[in-house]
Amino acid sequence: MAKIQVLLVDDHQVVMEGFKARLDNEANIEVIATANNGDEALKKAEQCQPDVVLMDISMPEMNGIEATRHFRHHFPEIKVLILTMHDNREYILQVMQAGASGYILKEVSAQEMVQAIEAVHQGGRYFCRLVADTLFAAPIVQAEPAEMVLAALSRREETVLRQVALGKSSKKIAMELGISTRTVETHRQNIKHKLNMHSTAELTAYAVKENLI
Repeated sequence: MAKIQVLLVDDHQVVMEGFKARLDNEANIEVIATANNGDEALKKAEQCQPDVVLMDISMPEMNGIEATRHFRHHFPEIKVLILTMHDNREYILQVMQAGASGYILKEVSAQEMVQAIEAVHQGGRYFCRLVADTLFAAPIVQAEPAEMVLAALSRREETVLRQVALGKSSKKIAMELGISTRTVETHRQNIKHKLNMHSTAELTAYAVKENLI
C-alpha cells in the first residue's frame, strides 16, 4: 500500500521538526516536504503534489486560513488538515468554511494525529474532541440536549447530514440517494433550521460529535 504523502507547514522550526520526527515513525505516512508559511506551502504543493497538507494557522506572509482557500481553489484534490494551538470557535469556523477537511490541536497524541491524517486522506472529516466541544459551547446549542435535537431529525435528514459531513456535494448526495438535488438542498436547509446552525462546518462538527461518521 502506498504511503500517505504529507506536506508539513509550520513557522516554528523546532515544532515542525518534532512533528516530522513523530510522523517519520509511522509506516504508512511519509513527510515529503516542509514549509514555513502558506505561500511557501502552495509552491511546495505544486512541486511535490502531497496527499495531505498538515498546516498551522498563525504564520507570516500567508496564514493557514488564507492558504486553505488557495488550496481549495488551486489544488482541490489535496486535503488540508489544520494542526494548531488555537481552539477559538471563530478560527475553527473560518478554517472549515475555507475548505479544510479537519482541525486538530497540537496537544493531540501521535495516534490521534495519524487517525486524523488517515481520515481526511480517505475523504472524511476529522475534529479532535476539544475542537468539536468548542464548536458547541455556545448557549444556544447547550439549551437543548443533543439526544432531543437528533430525535427531531428524520431518518432521511440524518442520512443527508452524514453525507454532508463527509464533504459530499448536494449533487453527489442526490445521485447516491436517488433523489433530486433540490430535495437534498431542502433537507440541508431543514437540518440547519432544526439544529439552529448556519454553516456546513457546524453541521460537520455536530455529526462528528454525535458519532454519525
